[in-house]
Amino acid sequence: MPRKGMRSILFKPSPLSSPSSSVSMPSSSPRRSFSDSLIEENIEFARSLITKWDYDQSNYAHTTSLFNDSRHEARQYLNAIRDLQSAMQYLVAKDSTSQMLVDSQLLMQVAMKRLEKEFYQILAANRDHLDPESVSGRSSTTERISVSDYDEEYSDDEFRFAGDSISETERVSMIAMADLKAIAESMISAGYGKECVKIYKIMRKSIVDEALYHLGVERLSFSQLQKMDWEVLEIKIKNWLHAIKVAVKTLFSGERILSDHVFANSGKIAEACFSEITREGAMYLFGFPELVAKCKKSPEKMFRTLDLYEAISDNWPQIESIFSCESTSAIRSQAVTSLVKLGEAVRTMLTDFELAIQKDSSKTPVPGGGVHPLTRYVLNYITFLADYSGILADIFADWPLTMTQSPLPESYFQSPDRDENPSSEISVRLAWLILVVLCKLDRRAELYEDVAQSYLFLANNLQYVVVKVRTSNLGFLLGEDWLTKHEKKVREYVSKYERVGWGKVLSSLPDNPTAEMPPEKATVSFKSFNAAFLEVYGKQSTWIVSDPKLRDEIKVSIAMKLVPRYREFYDKHRVGLRRELGSDSVHICSPDDLGNYLSDILHGSRDSGSVSSHSSSSYHRSNGNGP
Repeated sequence: MPRKGMRSILFKPSPLSSPSSSVSMPSSSPRRSFSDSLIEENIEFARSLITKWDYDQSNYAHTTSLFNDSRHEARQYLNAIRDLQSAMQYLVAKDSTSQMLVDSQLLMQVAMKRLEKEFYQILAANRDHLDPESVSGRSSTTERISVSDYDEEYSDDEFRFAGDSISETERVSMIAMADLKAIAESMISAGYGKECVKIYKIMRKSIVDEALYHLGVERLSFSQLQKMDWEVLEIKIKNWLHAIKVAVKTLFSGERILSDHVFANSGKIAEACFSEITREGAMYLFGFPELVAKCKKSPEKMFRTLDLYEAISDNWPQIESIFSCESTSAIRSQAVTSLVKLGEAVRTMLTDFELAIQKDSSKTPVPGGGVHPLTRYVLNYITFLADYSGILADIFADWPLTMTQSPLPESYFQSPDRDENPSSEISVRLAWLILVVLCKLDRRAELYEDVAQSYLFLANNLQYVVVKVRTSNLGFLLGEDWLTKHEKKVREYVSKYERVGWGKVLSSLPDNPTAEMPPEKATVSFKSFNAAFLEVYGKQSTWIVSDPKLRDEIKVSIAMKLVPRYREFYDKHRVGLRRELGSDSVHICSPDDLGNYLSDILHGSRDSGSVSSHSSSSYHRSNGNGP
């Protein structure tokens, strides 16, 4: 029995019904039962309250909001509707054709019209307080407010249970959510859920669509994207990368929380509302990466494609959770499809990248034997790829590298942890790409006429590779063994360069520089050394070693091989040499100057065409004083 009706019977006499507001009972009718009296009173109380807030009966109702004007009366209004519904159920069971039932049904229609208006006003007036970001941030607090709050004496103070821990904005939002939930439950219970749901879908969908628009989510077709310049498309991708974070963590999450809260007593309605509100926007959002993946592929698009893949992959747990119901399965499928298409695009681009390296046909030697542009481009590209190693490992997990695809030695495919470590698969692929470019460099080294410069070119380029690997994530992926092996190879190239490039200079000195020999023979050796050194110095003043540390190491190594031996020969024979040369125009440098001349080499030159003659002249001028 409704509590309000019982309280009225026990503590006050039943009011006399006016002809205009109640059903007249014949004087000869039989005595009414206790239940009949209670039902009539509940209907009359509901009539008085519903009529007060009827738009057609009261000007006051047009200008005032029931739920904003008096929370106590709002509670009474909902309770009256509930009691009216109970009375109607009683009347249907007793006499489904009674005039009282007809009147009650009309009265319920008026009440539902009012609640429909209140529902709309709360949604409209609280757009800011019910924004998805606010809702998603306070879901746990809001869960403590339920329709049952309307069953007892109810005031704003009930929402201050958290004290100072909630702000005024949060309090307003919580009240609005509780009101919406109470109204929705009342309307659905009375059979007017369709009207309630329609308003909710229209209002909330407009908010979601507007939010996505401000986030830059556009409804673009594949043909539109295909025609865009890459610079324009890249801007749209950047906007999308920001949009997905906000949309998943805030927009869609907040909408799911709000729908589940407002329609807490009907999971199917909550799912249907959320699905219809978000489906269109979510399909456009998660469909954009698929369209990008279908566009023309090129190496420079690789990293933005990986960014798209990473964004979906990182947000997938929340996407799967938020869109978990059957009615949103198409949204989940679209996100998965985009992932698959992006992965295929990445695999295609990496294959094309390797083919582009292999097809490089540049025939012009790099001036000075420096680092080849292909080396710089490829290593910088691979270095950036290494930053996406986790994503790449996922993409290539089902596409292992095989011996038929790769020129790598079989040992690369027999790594003991390859099956246990997912990143080892991408490590193999990156090592493969580096090997491809190193093989191309071996062919480029053949373009140099001077064998010593060929070895210097190889040392320069491999040193660049090693440094890039060691100072990036590539070092972690390829491992210390790989680095040690290739650092050793650099030293081998340097050793060959020194042997070939400076062998003639060293051989111009006697095997035993301190051995006795006639002045004439010593003079010949000095002249031979002078000519050989001048030739090498002239050439290598135009050569370059780009890495400062390696350049210094090479110079120190050459000086250690050359200067001490020359000093011994010079100190032993300089007196006889001075007498032998006399006023001869040949000038020989001192051992101390030798190191200074060596400091000039391997720095390259801006004007490679005139360097040799310039260096030769400088050498002669610096030796003007003789030994």
